[in-house]
Amino acid sequence: MAKKVKAAKAKVYKLGGEKLEYLRPTCPRCGPGVFMANHGNRLACGKCGYTDFKK
Repeated sequence: MAKKVKAAKAKVYKLGGEKLEYLRPTCPRCGPGVFMANHGNRLACGKCGYTDFKK
């Protein structure tokens, strides 16, 4: 039997009741709708290149 794998989108969204919540922050330059990628020691926007380093 094939092993079931969770969809990648399931790791990014959180379902609470009837509200869907995105777990990563939005880009401050691009605005709502553009989310930042989590790269371990930093958050980066794939659209404009903005980087926010974690402490």
